[in-house]
Amino acid sequence: MSKQSSETMLKFIEIDGEMPAKRDAKIRAEDFGEIYADYIKTKAQEQSSRCSQCGVPFCQSACPLQNNIPDWLYLSAEGRLEEAYQLSAQTNSMPEICGRICPQDRLCEGACVIEKSGHGAVTIGAIEKTLTDNAWKNGWVAPISPANERALSVGIIGAGPAGLAAAEALREQGWQVCIYDRHDRAGGLLMYGIPNFKLDKKIVKRRIDRLEKGGVKFVLGTNIGPNVDTNVDTNVDPNISTDISFADLQAKHAAILVATGVYKSRALQVPGCGAQGVIEALPYLTHSNRLGLGDKVQMETAKGKDVVVIGGGDTAMDCVRTAIRQHAKSVTCLYRRDQANMPGSARETKNAMDEGVKFNWLAAPQSIHDTNGEITKVRAVKMRLGLPDRSGRQTVSPIQGSEFDVKADMVIQALGFTPEDMHRLNSEIKLSKHGTIKTHPTRFETNIAGVYAAGDIVRGASLVVWAIREGRDAAMAMHKYLLEQSMCAAEE
Repeated sequence: MSKQSSETMLKFIEIDGEMPAKRDAKIRAEDFGEIYADYIKTKAQEQSSRCSQCGVPFCQSACPLQNNIPDWLYLSAEGRLEEAYQLSAQTNSMPEICGRICPQDRLCEGACVIEKSGHGAVTIGAIEKTLTDNAWKNGWVAPISPANERALSVGIIGAGPAGLAAAEALREQGWQVCIYDRHDRAGGLLMYGIPNFKLDKKIVKRRIDRLEKGGVKFVLGTNIGPNVDTNVDTNVDPNISTDISFADLQAKHAAILVATGVYKSRALQVPGCGAQGVIEALPYLTHSNRLGLGDKVQMETAKGKDVVVIGGGDTAMDCVRTAIRQHAKSVTCLYRRDQANMPGSARETKNAMDEGVKFNWLAAPQSIHDTNGEITKVRAVKMRLGLPDRSGRQTVSPIQGSEFDVKADMVIQALGFTPEDMHRLNSEIKLSKHGTIKTHPTRFETNIAGVYAAGDIVRGASLVVWAIREGRDAAMAMHKYLLEQSMCAAEE
């Protein structure tokens, strides 16, 4: 490190780590606005200067995208914000989105060396968000403008983060790209699954608009394959046929990417779970987001209700915090392990606590009770921690005679997601025992030539940042395949 660099950086001893200011919990619980303020320019520079510029940057290795974090922190500390943004954007298709929704405490910031030394992590996510928001304001986010237009086209099934990231990478190479999605808006979980208080939908729409202006086409409200899942909220007129067969898609495009994500909810398996008022997390969040977007929807909110959310991941935190904003009478989260073993972001859990959510740790539902079909309470049992399982988290077992009741008239199941039946797309596509699509580990190609898959439909329910990474990687593999197809066509 040069003398100039050392004078700019390594300020972690004299400058404390500081997140952007949060709106007061009572005030922010009254609306769906984002809860964090932006750093001002001087504060972003100050916090960037805390970076220790490690010889081995563990923050970078902990990032699924392998973002060059130390270098853009240095540029930010130097006040070279446009260069910092450009470097950030080289490895990330949506830095401002990752800066908002990534669980940095479990990824880059959790691996930060100065965090491990007791000085508090560099606030990487907040700086990343600020850099890109600032880039949009200053016109530094360049439009997609391929150097050469190529004739072959790609069909992408799914307009979520993996599909959007792949579309950008392929379009930048000049390929013609068309994204198909069954919903009436692009964005997938970014649009319908993540609440506004974490990710304002204008941020998502801005990225989608950039793709459209760059030549990416969107065909929305469209189901691919012979079967239509009528349980999915598509907001599409059921009297209008919107199906396109997979074979027709193969005939139309030189390559296909399946990036559908996983949307089938894991169901609660206890007596009474079929009672009125027991709902799934994703339809609940989708309904709330649609209301925020101005859509007319028919589904009850949590207003005036005693709400119990079952689960401990980020989706569960989205549900409890949404219920608070819908003016629930009370909101309780039941989770079978303790707080230390929760799979979701510790930062989001703390935000939920501040907003008035009650947590019952080491508690699992045993049954749901109702009167005349309407829920009255959840009977739960206290759990005991045991030895770690294969994932590293401690196993749990019920404590005999420890049952207790939690008042409830709405129960939200937030137990995770599994794949829908992918054979509805193509009966020949090979699946894993978990129902995910099998692909080559580095090329993302399925057993069908020219058909690729990426994101949650390959790795299982995971993080948005992993979907972006795999979408980009799959796009590069598809680029090589398309070049080969182009050469073969030229030789014929």
